[in-house]
Amino acid sequence: MTNILLTNDFAKVSQVNVTENIDVLEINHQICQAKVSLYGGQVLSYQMNSSLTGLAEHKNLVQQDVFWLSKVACYKEGKAIRGGIPLCWPWFGANDKATSEVPSTNHGFAREVTWQVDSIKVEAHEVTLVLTLQGENQHALWPTAFKLEQTLVFGKTCKQSLTMTNLSTEDAHYSSALHSYFRVSNPENITINALTGCDFDDKLTAESSNQTGSVSCVGPIDRVYHSQSNNCVMLDSGWQRKIEVTSYGCPQWVLWNPGEALANNMADIHAEGENEFVCLEAANTKWQLLPAGKTITISQEIKVSAL
Repeated sequence: MTNILLTNDFAKVSQVNVTENIDVLEINHQICQAKVSLYGGQVLSYQMNSSLTGLAEHKNLVQQDVFWLSKVACYKEGKAIRGGIPLCWPWFGANDKATSEVPSTNHGFAREVTWQVDSIKVEAHEVTLVLTLQGENQHALWPTAFKLEQTLVFGKTCKQSLTMTNLSTEDAHYSSALHSYFRVSNPENITINALTGCDFDDKLTAESSNQTGSVSCVGPIDRVYHSQSNNCVMLDSGWQRKIEVTSYGCPQWVLWNPGEALANNMADIHAEGENEFVCLEAANTKWQLLPAGKTITISQEIKVSAL
């Protein structure tokens, strides 16, 4: 079932029911197209239109989505959607406070609950979508009363901000990541010069080191880079395009690709899907203070252009 939420001279925004309990917002704007799942508050797709002046000649900017989405992604409550930009919150990875009696949900709960549409604004140059999530005792490991507000702006760039408010009278701590799956020609064609020279923690070897040479994005790779720069550029020599990510409030970059062996054991990655994406995530991988009654915002802006 499809429900048109808003339409004007510049865009149409529709709400599409993809399963019994999961709806997706489809945005068709004169500049770009995008899809956002209300389950998880998750960006699934963002792609510029060929009609945008100066882009028609760059086919890999307009024919290839900026984000990768698995062809066999699971749209089911209690499961994360594989691809797009899952929100890892209020913790990244496994919660170190977990016990056998109180197990940890990997990457928190924000990506596995349904968000609400707060507002939609359509202008000639962009669409602004605000989603909210509010609750208390959402998980035994994080019982704090909270409100999340996610603002998504789709236009010539993709902007995403996550504002978190501690509604309780006690301090809380969080970690997080904007877990972007970027669609690429092949991980072996990707260069990320900004990570050269950075210290990193390798989650596969449990060792720490410094990136002395060029960064390989071919999996299996799972590293947390500690960078002084809030800007990373992915150069894709196969598609002759670059993806520039500028983050705020996120001191780490997570680089991940499962590689063939692990991907083959993951039911929600289609065959050879690991050769189609690189995850470059703006992140806070260590616990951060979220004081009682206070608000903190993290964000990223993604810009795509030709090499």
